[in-house]
Amino acid sequence: MRGIPVPNRLLVLCLILVSFGAGFLKVSGHRAAEGFRAPPATAARDSEPRFQSRFASSTLRTQTHAASAIELKDGRIRAFWFAGSREGARDVEIRSAVFDPVSGQWGAEQTVASRESTQQSLLRYVSKLGNPVAARAEDGALWLYYVTVTLGGWAGSSVTAMASSDEGETWSAARRLVTSPFLNISTLVKGAPFLYEDGTMGLPVYHEFAGKFGEIVRLDKTGAVMDKQRLTAGGDGALQPVVLVKSSAGALALMRYAGATSPRRALAVSTGDGGRYWTAPAKSALANPNSALAAVMLPDGRILAALNNQEAGRDTLSLAISADGGNNWKTVYLLEDQSGARSQPPDEPAFLKIAGQLARETGANAADTGEHAESAKRQVCTEHGCRFEFSYPYLIRAQSGDFHLVYTWNRSFIKHVTFTGAWLDQRLQAGGP
Repeated sequence: MRGIPVPNRLLVLCLILVSFGAGFLKVSGHRAAEGFRAPPATAARDSEPRFQSRFASSTLRTQTHAASAIELKDGRIRAFWFAGSREGARDVEIRSAVFDPVSGQWGAEQTVASRESTQQSLLRYVSKLGNPVAARAEDGALWLYYVTVTLGGWAGSSVTAMASSDEGETWSAARRLVTSPFLNISTLVKGAPFLYEDGTMGLPVYHEFAGKFGEIVRLDKTGAVMDKQRLTAGGDGALQPVVLVKSSAGALALMRYAGATSPRRALAVSTGDGGRYWTAPAKSALANPNSALAAVMLPDGRILAALNNQEAGRDTLSLAISADGGNNWKTVYLLEDQSGARSQPPDEPAFLKIAGQLARETGANAADTGEHAESAKRQVCTEHGCRFEFSYPYLIRAQSGDFHLVYTWNRSFIKHVTFTGAWLDQRLQAGGP
């Protein structure tokens, strides 16, 4: 029997893809939610200025990256990150630990998901895991979204979800979100999810295959994909959107800039109609070296951001604040600053000395600072010298009014910084970083 001629085969393939795409668009054709649900009001309790730092992760000699955090119902903070021998390795796991604000201590690390456990749940091959992000659904359940890859690099990724009814002590079987009609690839997460007024969830995602752009995937109350909305076009170089809800109608989204044109600035889009339409992306006043940023909306309408506020490198990390909706920004505090090592990267002995001092300032026990420095050296030192990296911040504001920031510390640990609103006000009154 003769086969189908090549042109006809291509036609059949196109028809299949169009039909599949049409089916997905039919699923995604729900009417947009009627506005955003504003975050619950949190009023800072009377407190003194307080700023503290510590390490959330504890495993030595691993590459540790991409933390997120969420407040539990009892006021504790649970953080998630991925860790393994290196990014993309087969031994990378999604890990978690819980911080008790009363004792000021982090609990032990636990493995939430591994490549093998994810594979078993999804009934498909998984080559690597990445970025985990947690969310609180309307019914109170805790959801965890993380990146999984079957073939290729991060551009071949999809998003996997698990739910917990006991604040992350146990989790449901993993399931794969279908966010694209064509092979369901190149969807990644990083920014904090949010709720719409009708109780559905907005999951900020981004794509890296055949163009870099941000989107919002809308999930129903069971966690199923309802539709998605493009925030930028493929040529804008926009990644990792962070959505800041101002009101039922208004929101601002800030995005990492992976484009090539100068000046290198975080991209911004906004909406004034509950998310039905978003403005064209524009470069903000925030410098961005192709690195993730984090931000929260304060009760008085100001925006507090954590980012590498520079056009190249990740050797500094700053807190910045905007009082005019994101048009202008003022640096509040330099969380990390090793910019002096740019022109002449330190050799290993010099790096070990500096990293040990930084670990000591972070709260590590004196006996452990050498181990922290050695762990960092394994990740950021090469034959050409050592570099410093402070990246991928994730910022939340708890019901107490306290702020919790987690970020990657030299690719070897997750650092946790907590500070009060009184400390922030003090820094603003001081007038500089």
